[in-house]
Amino acid sequence: MFRFLFVLFIIIPIIEIALLIQVSDVIGGFATIALVIITAILGARMVKQQGMGALQNAQSQMAQGQMPAKELFTGICVIIAGVLLLTPGIMTDVFGLLLLTPSIRNKLAAGLASQATVRMSTGAQQGASAFTQHPHSQQEQQHVNKPTTIDGEYERKD
Repeated sequence: MFRFLFVLFIIIPIIEIALLIQVSDVIGGFATIALVIITAILGARMVKQQGMGALQNAQSQMAQGQMPAKELFTGICVIIAGVLLLTPGIMTDVFGLLLLTPSIRNKLAAGLASQATVRMSTGAQQGASAFTQHPHSQQEQQHVNKPTTIDGEYERKD
């Protein structure tokens, strides 16, 4: 986790500053600032458009009783893209625009799905639920099965 935060807060800003300096040497300082502002504005519009589309698709799939897994992944990608596009810089804008590209998102989803593994419990095949708790000792078994009685008095006031 420390390495991730180190990269996120130290390395990426250093790369962004170096890229901004190099781009400003080529196209000029004002053009670089305009480029960053334009990508933020266009990115925000694209994020809004694709985010609303993903939300509508997710709602229609849920209304049909289906799990909107693809739309949820699209929504997460759009949120990350929005953060990247609103962050000043060239590298983050490129990554943000890549996440807004449906073909890139589909390849990323396929890659993540191939890495995911689903493990089945052997108890589920024998009729027992994988979520059932089994007490370990006889004493715990008696404690679980023992009914709880609360003794008290009450007075009704109308």
